[in-house]
Amino acid sequence: MTTDATQPSTAVDQPDVRPQRAAVVTGASTGIGEATVRALAAEGWRVYAVARRAERLEALAAETGAVAVPADIAEDDDVARLLEAVEAGGGIDTLVNIAGGARGTDWVADAKTEDWEWMLRVNVVGTMKITRAFLPMLRAHGRGTVLNLTSVAGLVSYEGGGGYNAAKFAEHGMTRALRLEEAEHNVRVVEVMPGLVKTPEFTLSRLGGDAAAAERVYEGVEEPLTAEDVADVIRYAVTVPHHVNLDDIVIRPVAQAAAHKLLRKR
Repeated sequence: MTTDATQPSTAVDQPDVRPQRAAVVTGASTGIGEATVRALAAEGWRVYAVARRAERLEALAAETGAVAVPADIAEDDDVARLLEAVEAGGGIDTLVNIAGGARGTDWVADAKTEDWEWMLRVNVVGTMKITRAFLPMLRAHGRGTVLNLTSVAGLVSYEGGGGYNAAKFAEHGMTRALRLEEAEHNVRVVEVMPGLVKTPEFTLSRLGGDAAAAERVYEGVEEPLTAEDVADVIRYAVTVPHHVNLDDIVIRPVAQAAAHKLLRKR
């Protein structure tokens, strides 16, 4: 059978009807959280940027097109309000838990109860509350993702890090349990554990505002990780095909060969 090449093709180009990816990113007002909002928004995701500092979120939203939702993830009312806003916006398929932090470098013998309580509240209880709130939505989606940013401090302890180690070891354990529990719902659970990242605001907060001490943390380290480095890994982990689960990702600068070995040039 012959065909007339002059006849118009009956094939119709099909439009790209893939749904827009959507994520909640906590800790979005600074550092790795802010960089992650930028990375996902640049790829066309609908991003709900969540943090306590409303003015920073509004500026980020104006620049990236993200949806700013000021909230404290450890407060039940704030989490409920966030969930309502996301439901009204069409829902999400991905939850990126970045909010967290460290306070103090005291040894356990000198531990400040208020510092430990804050770290456990923000890193562990807050992550639990927001994950618990969004799991029904992620399950219903059918191909949901939870990514928890923890730390190598959840793998190896060090002097003066007891409180932060306790919080991150707990978050690490919670993440592993979540992966086991949610596999049957096709919710993949990813953990990203950075080493030394040059996020000055995080370090300044941990050291009580001592700028000189914060600068010494990075002194002599030629190329510590940046917030953008970690955000790029997060972006990759949540955009690979859904059947691919990057369970545990440890990311360090080359200068940090291990928790106890950090090269500094004088």
